[in-house]
Amino acid sequence: MRSILICAILLTAIPCTAGLSCRGRCGGVLEGCSCHPSCVTLMSCCPDYNQSCFQLDPQSSCMLGGRPLRVRGLVLQPGSRLLCRFNGEIERDGFIDAEGQAYCVSPLLYETGWITLDVSTDGKHLDRSAEFLSVHPSKADRVFEVALVNATQWQYYGTPNVPGQLRMTWNSSLIRADRVNVELWGYREVDRGDAAGAKGPSSLRAELSYLYSVGRNLANSGGFGFIPEPREGYSQWELGNIRITSNAEADGAKDVEALWSAAHVLAWHLEQSFRDNSSAWARDKCLQWDGLEKKAPDFLSELMDCPCTLAQARADTGRFHTDYSCNIESGSVCTYHPGSAHCVRAIQASPVHGSGQQCCYDSTGALMMTGDSSGGGTPDRAHDWGSPPYREPPHVPGYSHWLYDVMSFYYCCLWSDHCQIYLKHRPSSVVLGDPHFITFDGLQYTFNGRGEYHLVSSPHRELRVQVRTEQVKLNNGTLVKATRLSSVAMKEKASDVIEVRLAEGRLQVLRNQKVLPFTEQRWMDLHGVFVFVPGPENATVSFSSGTGVEVRLHEGTMAVTVLLPVEFSNRTLGLLGVMNSDQTDDLMTQRGAVVSADAPSEEIFTFGGGWSISNKSSLFTYDSAYLLDLYVHSSHDAAFVPDFSPPERPDDPLVSDMSAMCSGEGANFCKYDTLTTGSLSVGNATLRAYQRYEAVMNALQPVVSCGWLRTPKNGKKNGTRYLEGTTLSFSCDDGYARSGSTERTCLCDGTWTGEQPQCVTEDVVGMVLGTVGSLSVLFTMAVMVKRHIRKPSRVRKRKPDQTETQGQIC
Repeated sequence: MRSILICAILLTAIPCTAGLSCRGRCGGVLEGCSCHPSCVTLMSCCPDYNQSCFQLDPQSSCMLGGRPLRVRGLVLQPGSRLLCRFNGEIERDGFIDAEGQAYCVSPLLYETGWITLDVSTDGKHLDRSAEFLSVHPSKADRVFEVALVNATQWQYYGTPNVPGQLRMTWNSSLIRADRVNVELWGYREVDRGDAAGAKGPSSLRAELSYLYSVGRNLANSGGFGFIPEPREGYSQWELGNIRITSNAEADGAKDVEALWSAAHVLAWHLEQSFRDNSSAWARDKCLQWDGLEKKAPDFLSELMDCPCTLAQARADTGRFHTDYSCNIESGSVCTYHPGSAHCVRAIQASPVHGSGQQCCYDSTGALMMTGDSSGGGTPDRAHDWGSPPYREPPHVPGYSHWLYDVMSFYYCCLWSDHCQIYLKHRPSSVVLGDPHFITFDGLQYTFNGRGEYHLVSSPHRELRVQVRTEQVKLNNGTLVKATRLSSVAMKEKASDVIEVRLAEGRLQVLRNQKVLPFTEQRWMDLHGVFVFVPGPENATVSFSSGTGVEVRLHEGTMAVTVLLPVEFSNRTLGLLGVMNSDQTDDLMTQRGAVVSADAPSEEIFTFGGGWSISNKSSLFTYDSAYLLDLYVHSSHDAAFVPDFSPPERPDDPLVSDMSAMCSGEGANFCKYDTLTTGSLSVGNATLRAYQRYEAVMNALQPVVSCGWLRTPKNGKKNGTRYLEGTTLSFSCDDGYARSGSTERTCLCDGTWTGEQPQCVTEDVVGMVLGTVGSLSVLFTMAVMVKRHIRKPSRVRKRKPDQTETQGQIC
């Protein structure tokens, strides 16, 4: 206490010397003190750390901006100058409240992710810094949103039988004013002009602009309603947001305190011709979009294909993530995909066009196709979550997707009856690309070392996954001769470093050694990596390559599953071995020697210890004296010897309960952990983790898909499942006769039996039958040529007018 008091006195008496200041050095470690976030718990911070490397409250803001972010620990005189610079380029004046608290108002950014904020109190030196999370507009905290009452009325306003007053509500306490203005802002993507010298999508720029006010100088009551009128001069703006600000702000003032509504189609202000005949107006728009799509670059060929089954889609966490608009876990009604039970989206946008893939499944787990139902998943020209560099079309999160993919759905499907035009350009994909594997090839062994180790190392792919283990401590404080997983850290190429660790009975996620908050948004699209944390006991990390790392907490025990694309075959090392479907080389040491799976436990223990990491290669965070003392100087505790074979005493009452609980696959692991810890709950947690692994492996087992079959014109198709063993039957409407097969069955080689049926009028049956022989010869030749040139492991993309797709193992 005395030394702390002396330091405080010295700090107020003399300024910090240059060598001890964190100004402009946040995140670094200096000689004699630290500016790294871990310095707080290690008590090694430089004297001005809290003033130079500050925290914000709140730590996040909607991408649209308008939220005041308080600079913690900075108290200034009211009226003082505060300059805020966002992302190193957007400079805005902050403000000081009556208590001297300093605030920076988040600006409109057109991007999501972690944003740097530098501040200056002298107007010159921007040498104090922090970060905040820019949140996707659809995932921002609803407390800060202007709620559009009866969203369906807003969505269809101006179409037949949808009149009346439009209403909105908001949290009035979040606008620090007695009176407010209600504004309309519109979004579009416009050409930069010839001066930009660019062609294609890169020549566009995103523009969210103030259009007009629908109400001025209104009481800040938290609610407002109005009857909209057509706005001929603004009808070209078809997408936008409502914004509410203090009436003291000028109309359309940028980057001021404000509340925003969600983005929505501006049906309510479109020209009078829309209200006179909305269906004809929308049909014309749909046809215009059809013409533009025919000229636009093809993006379908670069998309990854959908998993064949719902089980595969949910297990493939390295590449696909739940689509929040149709989530079986939350009981979503799947408004835009009727008949679907669950949809997923590809996590990564496509490499060239920044496009996205969506896959939807019915209640039986079968992939739904747009050729059968409008409820099928559709690919997106612009990924809903955006993609780097974000700020330029078509990569702007949310808004580019609305313009390229959602507005056309309104034109063709919701406001007119021309959905077939939309689905022609957004057909569902049929097959899965390449399967993923848990990389230990099914070999089971026990390694109870205490330290930090390489779980997966792939120098060729620049992937590193490291694990930390600690000795097990029982609830009564007793240490047992066994270890448990306590943290996993990972990185791929130049991505952010992600660490998931056990902290106070829950999972804690760190990015570049700093704890991430998941209070507002459960997923974060970071630099080269995607993180999803649905709850305190589950975290999924996905890298650009398709690598997925799942971390789950069972009864206080961590379990990690690694899923890798097949491109990693024969390119992995570490405790999970060489991924090549060969168990004999899984226990390969760093020097290339192979230990037999039948080797004594002591020899396997030595093998595991050989995969300890060095201080130089460590990805872990050391932000406590405990971690520094235990791991920094020794990444593998050779003095710690676990209990290799705990005795199973018949007179022990624990044994009978253990035998009843630990059965089936994973029983050996369950028994070992029960005996070493004396806890049935620990053994049960191990068994549950093993069963989870088995479920993932079963879900990722290959299945055979024979591809989509179209419904014959003037006929019916019974069934929409296209996997091995499925039989589809066909019939014709009254007045039509069938040619071709009544039934077709999907075979194990990925082909359909029989011939595609057709339904024709009875007066042309003779002509059809008379020519079927010659047509069958031509069809057989076409299939033979196509199969001959088709690559064995992939399927050529189906053109929109093809009636049948080739099958493949998924």
